[in-house]
Parts: sequence; C-alpha cells; structure tokens
Amino acid sequence: MSVKRHSLSAAFVAAALILVIVAVPARSLGQDGADQVEEELERLPLAALLIGDGNYDRARQVLAGVDLDNPELDRIRYHTLSGLVALNLGELAMAVEDFRAAIDAGQDEPVVWLYLAQAYYGQEMFVETLYALERAGPEATRLPSVFLIRSQSHWQLQEYGQAWQVLAEGRQLFPDRAGDFARRQVFVLVEQGLYQEAADQGRRFLAGQGAGPEDALAIGNALHQSSQYDEAALILEQARLAHPEKVDLSRLLAHTYLSSDRVLGAAEVLRQAAVHDPRLLGESAELYRRAGWLMAALTLNAGIIDQDQKLKQRLAILVELKRFEQAAAMEPDLIRTGLLEDEDIRYALAYAHFKTGDFASAEAQLSLLERDDLFRKAIELRRVMEQCADQPWFCG
Repeated sequence: MSVKRHSLSAAFVAAALILVIVAVPARSLGQDGADQVEEELERLPLAALLIGDGNYDRARQVLAGVDLDNPELDRIRYHTLSGLVALNLGELAMAVEDFRAAIDAGQDEPVVWLYLAQAYYGQEMFVETLYALERAGPEATRLPSVFLIRSQSHWQLQEYGQAWQVLAEGRQLFPDRAGDFARRQVFVLVEQGLYQEAADQGRRFLAGQGAGPEDALAIGNALHQSSQYDEAALILEQARLAHPEKVDLSRLLAHTYLSSDRVLGAAEVLRQAAVHDPRLLGESAELYRRAGWLMAALTLNAGIIDQDQKLKQRLAILVELKRFEQAAAMEPDLIRTGLLEDEDIRYALAYAHFKTGDFASAEAQLSLLERDDLFRKAIELRRVMEQCADQPWFCG
C-alpha cells in the first residue's frame, strides 16, 4: 500500500533560522564586506545568512571556498551549514553525511538530530529515522509532523502497536490535528487486517468535524486496496452523496463496484458524475455497453465531446445492436478522423459492410489488414462471403 509522506520542512525551516541567528557573530560583516568575504573565517557567517534567506545555491558556492585543512575552521558549524544546504536541495545522502560529521565533531543541538531524521526518512531509512528522533529528545520532537513521521516509520517497519500508540498520543497532544492522526489509525487497522474495525473507525472519523471528502477518498482507497470492496463502497457512497461535485469519489466508487463485478452500478455512478465532469460520459457509456445496456450506451455516446472516442465507441455499439447500415455509413467520418488506421476499427467497418451485403466495400477494408489475428479473421470472413455469393440463401 502506498503511503503519504509527511514533511518536516516548515518546522525545520523555523529551527534552521533560529540556529542561523545564533550562529552568526554579533559583530557586523564590517565596512568592507567584500574584503571580509574573501577572508576564510567570514565564509561561514555569510553562508549562514544566505541559508537564512533561502539562497541555498549561493550558500553552497560560499562553502565551496572553505579550506577544510584550516586548523581554525569551525567544523561543527561548517558541516551543519553544509548539511542544511544539502537537505534543502534534496541531496539527502549528502545531508546525512554532513550532519553525522557535525555530530561527530561535537554538535549537540537537538534540532540537528531532527535534520538528520528528515534526511533519513526521505531515504526510507526508518530504523535510523527513529534513532535520530530519539536522540533529538522530547522537547525538540513535540511537533505534529514529527509524531506523524514517527508513526509512519513504525508502520513501515510493521511495528503496528508502536505506530498506533504514537498516533493515539498525537491525537491527545494536538487536538487541532486530530484528523490526521485518526486517518492514519484507520490505515494501521487496515494493515493489520482489522477491516471491520477500520471501517467503523473510518465512519466515526468521517462523521466528526474536520473530516472532508479527501479523507473519505483516502480511507476508501485503503479499504479498496485491501479488497474490502463492500466496506469501501459504503464509505464512498456516503461521501459521494455529501459531495457529488468531487468526481474522484465517484471514480473510486465506480472502480470499487467494478472490482466486485457490479458493472451496471459503476456505469450509473459515472453517469451521474458526468454532470460535473463531461469527460466521464465515455467511460459511463462503455460500462453500459459492457453491461448489455446498449441503448443507454448509445444515448450517452451522443454527448461525448472527444470525437475520436465518440466515433470509435459508436461504431462498436451499432455493431452490437446489429444496426449495420448505420455502422457502415460511418465510413466517411472514420476516414476523416484517421480512425481507420486502427485495424480493429477497420475490421469492424468491414464486418458492417459484409452484414449489409456490400462485399466489395468489405473486401476493400479487409485487404488492408496486416495484424496476424485480424488477417486470419479476414480470411474466414472472405470464405463466408464467397459462400454467400455462391449460395445466397445460406446468408439469408
């Protein structure tokens, strides 16, 4: 099951600014800033200022000029700043290397362990993430995003009991983010195979304040991916009734119905959703066709905006309805739109011509088929046409 990643970026940026401000010396860069930049030991405060302003590429350029063999170099500060640059540029492995170097050099700021946890987490190194969060200490990690990351790490390690405990604690500590923790608890229950309890918890959560259609979509999708189609459908149906304009709910509900062989139900859901997104008409019509409701499919087909999709589907419906004259009459439109380049469509048109008795037009299309399976079908159709020509009564 795919999982949603939780970022600590906002918390880390705030902490980074604090660290940068503390790290910058009280004295100014001086009257001649350009000269001071050239001085080796002024590169670190300048890089700190650039990081504080979000200029990570420029900060890297400044840090690149640092002489690592300089015995006076503040290695703790250098590696911390280098780690921040790498972290914010998405270079997570490099960030880990720098933060570890800073810690090895004596860095003891809890926030640096948080930076390290983020770099580990982004690389799906969940054991290391939990270790870094533990070293950061309770005060530095008292953030909703940290609790979500900790629970997610436990979950990925299949430590569901610990994941549940972290989420429960998070709901108590951060009531304004209770929905995030409740949603994750549903996923933990699903992962443990406790589907009925997950569905019950999901419905209770969705009935409360703060829950929205996106939550129903996430919970319904989790149940669907676990093949709990009935439970998923109940949640999605209720959410769709409350938010009919959210077509993603209808799409997932239709997909859930299809997974349990409820083709007609899926077709109807998409038909209703097409009021809000006309592009769904084609999918709905196709499902009605698959369900055998050909007239309903033909009616919906008339409203499809995409002409290629409309003509291709209409030809298939007319052939199934045995309206071969109408199907054969579509040839000019099929030529105009270039759809006859599709050999399945060309064979369907040939078959329609055959059924109307226009063997010459049928042969004109059959002679252009090259795909092996259709070439064999063409041979069989020619055999039948020859038989019909010799014995007209045979094709009655």
